[in-house]
Amino acid sequence: MATTPHKQQAPPPNSAVIPWLLDGDPAIRWQVMHDLIGAAAEEVAAERARVATEGVGARLLALQGADGAWAGAAWNHGWDSTMHVLTLLRELGLDPASDAAQQAVDRVRAGVTWRGWDWDGTWRGEDWVGTPFFVGEVEPCINGQMAACGAYFGQDVERVVTRLLGEQLADGGWNCETENGSTRSSFHTTICVLEALLEYELAGRSRAEVTAARLRGQEYLLERRLLRRQTTGEVIDPAWTHFSFPTWWHYDVLRGLDYLRRASATPDERVAEAIALIEAKRDGDGRWPLENPHPGTMPVVLDEGEGRPSRWNTLRALRVLAWYAARN
Repeated sequence: MATTPHKQQAPPPNSAVIPWLLDGDPAIRWQVMHDLIGAAAEEVAAERARVATEGVGARLLALQGADGAWAGAAWNHGWDSTMHVLTLLRELGLDPASDAAQQAVDRVRAGVTWRGWDWDGTWRGEDWVGTPFFVGEVEPCINGQMAACGAYFGQDVERVVTRLLGEQLADGGWNCETENGSTRSSFHTTICVLEALLEYELAGRSRAEVTAARLRGQEYLLERRLLRRQTTGEVIDPAWTHFSFPTWWHYDVLRGLDYLRRASATPDERVAEAIALIEAKRDGDGRWPLENPHPGTMPVVLDEGEGRPSRWNTLRALRVLAWYAARN
């Protein structure tokens, strides 16, 4: 059984922000109630149940095909495939124990495969039926995203988690380009794998080697202060200072901090610069904008558009600031 996000009591935000957040989708409302205002458990559960029947969650569920897939594929180059929609449903907090979630995931497990991939990781061609969805394929960034969804929705992802453990690099992270000779980790791949290992642990699948690998990967991010080269101290990629939602396989500073919050890591001085960046992005109304949306076909619209105040980024930023404020 997956858990709800770690509960924090946020410092009081701008008085208009909470009503604005609560005026959003049920997926936003239940998380605000749980994480920011400390609503009663029964009220939170009732609001969370609406994710399956109203708003974005209901629209996503309705797009599932008779074959169990979204957009007819386990994964695609857009953002509307089975893996991407399950990622969104996880972010929305669709209750994994709900009938709607169980029925949707049962259809995925029964009908969706990684076409072309054999069980030993050999590419057999597009016509090869392929491995079942929750077995995964070969790229750690894709396997990480799939395993995060699978663990959250209570599926058996042992095989792919074991594979990910074996792909950790000497510096503590992961990289999809390892097969092409890379020996240094990628923030993009590493955050995808870290989120998967964390979901695995939060789902109650405790393995010492999983926790050890996750903490090593976490240190990879922290040693670089979530955005800087360890060798020169320069910012690795300025795009990481702009906050997207959904993030898909892309890393940014808010995503890194939100992972640390969910992992109940104790913040230290290595996150101070990243926290300052979050605080600097808040506008005069106490909201955060949507920045740097990643190109691709979205299955549903989640926010008002680039540059506009984003409920998702505002919720995530407030949770991160609450986590940091509670460090002492």
